[in-house]
Amino acid sequence: MNIAMFTNAYLPHVGGVANSVSQFTEGYRRRGHRVLVVAPDYGERPENERDVVRLTALRNFRGTSFAAALPISLELDAAVDRFEAEVIHSHHPFLIGDTALRLSAARQIPIVFTHHTMYEHYTHYIPLDMAALKPFVVRLATGYANMCDHVIAPSESVRDILRERGVQTPIDVVPTGVDVERFRHGNGAAARRRHGVPDDAFVVGHVGRLAPEKNLPFLARASAAFAKQEAKGHALFVGDGSAVDEIHDIFATRGLQDRLHMTGILKGRDLVDAYHAMDVFAFASTSETQGMVLVEALAAGCPVAALDAPGAREVIDDGANGRLLPEQDVAEFARALGWVASMEELERRELRERARLSARPFAMDRCVDRALELYRLLRHSPERRDDLASGVWDALLDSLRCEWELWRGRLNAVSEAAREAEGQQRKGGAR
Repeated sequence: MNIAMFTNAYLPHVGGVANSVSQFTEGYRRRGHRVLVVAPDYGERPENERDVVRLTALRNFRGTSFAAALPISLELDAAVDRFEAEVIHSHHPFLIGDTALRLSAARQIPIVFTHHTMYEHYTHYIPLDMAALKPFVVRLATGYANMCDHVIAPSESVRDILRERGVQTPIDVVPTGVDVERFRHGNGAAARRRHGVPDDAFVVGHVGRLAPEKNLPFLARASAAFAKQEAKGHALFVGDGSAVDEIHDIFATRGLQDRLHMTGILKGRDLVDAYHAMDVFAFASTSETQGMVLVEALAAGCPVAALDAPGAREVIDDGANGRLLPEQDVAEFARALGWVASMEELERRELRERARLSARPFAMDRCVDRALELYRLLRHSPERRDDLASGVWDALLDSLRCEWELWRGRLNAVSEAAREAEGQQRKGGAR
């Protein structure tokens, strides 16, 4: 099967979507399928990159490592035609995602869309951030999903949210898989030495982008509250982002700066070792569609304390492989961390083993097989065969109709968002 993956985030960019696209791509190729990746040009590329079309992009968008691709390329059209794509898989509802939808309509190729992100939690990265922008991006993603042949949700929670928002396209749940065997074995002692963590410390760990949408000030306060109570309590933050200084300040104002260890971005064996240096993984984000780092931690035998939210509730079984907290309360979260720290060694060893076992349903091979089966069903559906037989004229009409629907969806979303903002202003003025 020839599968074309269209994504705004790909290697060497570090992030959940980039990792997901990369891992699924390699999983498909291991099974003998061809994959063409369409992604932004970051100015540098991984060595030995193959079958990747890079589009000109605005780099370091809004001070981040993200690149906003400019989705106009005659070379791309030619590359897709040479590749003879049988399925298009879009990973974003804008920029390169627009291009994916247009190519699907023009060439009568079935298109799948994975709703990786709750976009309303990321509007602070867009100039002129305003309250009206949040409902706009929700409507934009919903409208895009309804123009695709099939939608993939990374978790049951996200599937239910999409249905509530009006997505009528068929939805399947396919988690972003993790190479659980890769995370199973690591050298935690070596990681502690590298990052200055005492051998006998009880380590609260976190891995991810250190950005506003990850709720890191709360997580830092809860971790610091635990360290204040636990003489051997330390915190290990893996990642980078705009929240670094604020995390430092939270620990410093409590006199705990020597208990905080920040590694920056880690990859490969260094990342695996860091997970094994942790005694409990802490996670406070409420903006996830699936917590991949939670599965990675569990695969490394590290129990998790997390807030009950989409992405976490499908992974954490409260009391079995960690703790799932219903409220955002610093003292309660610190107590959940203490629940692990207070265990006897045998009890903690059993908890670590349950954590490892709970990661298995999210193994990459299982997720790859589920996605491939979805592609096969979509390619051979009677409705799609009728479309493919409809000829060049129908393909042209579908392409024009797609272009009109894209812009109509944007205009409707802007109009509705503006009306909501105006209504909110009126309510505020009436008080």
